[in-house]
Amino acid sequence: MTPRSIAAAAALLLVCGLQLLAVLLVPPRYLPSEIALRLVPGAQQTLGRAELAAPRAAAQQFSVRRDSAGRWWLHNASPAQGAVLTRGDERLHTGSVLLVTGQRLQAGASIFEVATAGKGRITLRDGSDSWDYDGALLRRDGEAQAACPDAGMAARLAGFWNHFAPGALAFQRPLAFGGNLYCGNRLAVPGLDTGKLALARTPSGDIGLTVRGSQPVLLQDGGRWQDAAQREHALDGVDTLAVGRTRFAVSHDGDTLRLRPAAQVELFAEPKAELPATVHWSWTERSLWRFAPPSMLAWGATLGALLLTGVAALRSGGLTMRGLSAALIPAAALLMLVMQRSGAAPGTGWTLVLAWSALWLALLWTRRAPLLAVAAVLLLGAGLLVQLELGLGARDSAWLRHVETSCVLLAIGLPLGLLLLGGLARGALSRPATEWLLVALAVAALAGLLLQVAFGNETGVFDIQPVEFAKLALAALSAHCLALATGGAPGRRNWRDWLRMLAPSLLFVLLLAVALVQVDDFSPLVLLMVWGAVTLLAWCLATGRRLQAGLMGGLCCALLGGAIALQSAGPGLAGSFYAERFQVWADPTVHPHTGQQMLLGARAVLDGGWFGADGLLGAATLGGPAGDALRIPAVQDDFAPSFLINRHGLAGALLLWALQAALLAALLHAAAAAWQAGSSAGDFRRAWLGRFQCFLLAGGAAFLGGHFLLSWGTNLALFPIMGQPMSFLAAGGSHLLFFICPLLAFGMASVQSFEENQSCRSTSNTKSWPR
Repeated sequence: MTPRSIAAAAALLLVCGLQLLAVLLVPPRYLPSEIALRLVPGAQQTLGRAELAAPRAAAQQFSVRRDSAGRWWLHNASPAQGAVLTRGDERLHTGSVLLVTGQRLQAGASIFEVATAGKGRITLRDGSDSWDYDGALLRRDGEAQAACPDAGMAARLAGFWNHFAPGALAFQRPLAFGGNLYCGNRLAVPGLDTGKLALARTPSGDIGLTVRGSQPVLLQDGGRWQDAAQREHALDGVDTLAVGRTRFAVSHDGDTLRLRPAAQVELFAEPKAELPATVHWSWTERSLWRFAPPSMLAWGATLGALLLTGVAALRSGGLTMRGLSAALIPAAALLMLVMQRSGAAPGTGWTLVLAWSALWLALLWTRRAPLLAVAAVLLLGAGLLVQLELGLGARDSAWLRHVETSCVLLAIGLPLGLLLLGGLARGALSRPATEWLLVALAVAALAGLLLQVAFGNETGVFDIQPVEFAKLALAALSAHCLALATGGAPGRRNWRDWLRMLAPSLLFVLLLAVALVQVDDFSPLVLLMVWGAVTLLAWCLATGRRLQAGLMGGLCCALLGGAIALQSAGPGLAGSFYAERFQVWADPTVHPHTGQQMLLGARAVLDGGWFGADGLLGAATLGGPAGDALRIPAVQDDFAPSFLINRHGLAGALLLWALQAALLAALLHAAAAAWQAGSSAGDFRRAWLGRFQCFLLAGGAAFLGGHFLLSWGTNLALFPIMGQPMSFLAAGGSHLLFFICPLLAFGMASVQSFEENQSCRSTSNTKSWPR
């Protein structure tokens, strides 16, 4: 091994050792494994945050009683925090009720009479109008309403389709009460906030009413008015009960109701708590090394993944120890992922073992560890350490899910990337095959973006953020177009040739920008600007356009300096759309509520100082409580650097900056080496591959640099708050799986191909040298 490889192995061993030491040093934490409530017939007990060990429950969340017949009943005493009851496949919100003919509903200043309520259809009257709703379309006196002004394209298309489609083919859309505007599926109710009351079709086909929030909505049934959100619900047949992030398995036998909490459960330093006489807890100690037997579904998914990755390993380089490890690690990670989704998640220690395996595999993938691999694995290890410290130092059991998810996704994405992208980086695929692969990549990314626009929000869709995958697709497609544009004799091309090569990339940029504009933030557009500037700069340097490259570099410096000018000029230059965000940034003390995230982050950074809150770079607090830094909103994502500085000080941040700079430099160096390899190649396919690698690695480095810039600028108050996670450090599962892992795998495989080509040329020259 070379000295650099030995030093890299020692550094990675130190990071893994710190993670293991944090797990070993964490003090014992206890939580209730079962909550038993004993009531005699006719008795009643109020349960809240203290009795349920549910951090997000209200102080008096539920009222549970037994009637004279011994049946158990529950009503939600805090409508501001709703709960969900599950009976088999049926899910019932505590604020939900099925409306029947003859009932009356009072919402805000309006009173509605349920004229008819049949299977899948309901008619309401408010004295002046008749409202007919079938689960898809609201009609006022028989006429559908015009679309709402703020409705998106997907909502407008769905509403138009529902005008003519039969009931079985119509898009199900809820009826929302509140506000002062009659439009679409919105019924104006003065005095009622929009979104607090809605009608929708239930899985059984009936129309159900759902109340959310503390604003009362009264329902009259049989001459008696009652709050719809505080109706009693029988617990007969109820399997689970969820409040906030805490989920309870429900069972009862005789005079005892048993609740087994899971997901987010409060942790205690000692197995004791002050409880009412009717409530009893069974205690258990939190285990970081638990392992329940996997289900048949988990074993089946693992076997399928093992077969697929085994085939990829054979095609990549034969049945070697390296290929076998790259196939086994993702299969085991998929097993743990299925177990997590099924509610039988293994302990954090086992997920760390998987992540360590993936990191060591990446470091030892080549005989000489390149700088790219060294910086990448150390940054990944540092990010897992920060997430682990957050999870171990939190006051409830839910925080550990961030590091567990990151470990599992890292163990899936990095080895699979090394297997699947290695052949692409080495030129094993022909150019037409690569082009079809890029087309499939772009189609998948566009489909994900369209799903997010139609069914999701700015946080993603189906627990996935397609934007992260779209960044990778954009960088790859643009790299291919630029590789074609810079090849051959440019003077012989006309405008049609340039349009053919650049149109796919320009179209994708347009669609991606449209999707990103829907996000209530301007950081994605800043990322696109950084990527576009760096890609254009790389193209100017590669094609010898020195003057244009200098102008582009000057423009980038001017944009970076503009942030200081904006802050010194005050919020007046910000414009109306982002005025409030700029005002908070310019003077957060004047806006303490909206500026809470910035103020708490600044306080955490100040408390950290140069050597951490403990003065020993976090060594004394390893595995200990996380402190007040947990109060920072999104501290596991956008404000993870603030926790890093609070725990490990500015000295630890400087070390992280050095690793980030080394990673970006390694990516750009690999891009330059790819361009040189393409320029000296003897055939067109190798030349195109070198140019493709150059622009893809440069574009990937631009996106990573943009993430670093925005995240550090947000945490150090250099920019207004922008919702972008710190790459490698934050708990962003989609960002890790769909962008970081493929980019690193492609970069490492590219560097490996350069070294193999140089070795082959050196061997060829040695053999041809005369003796």
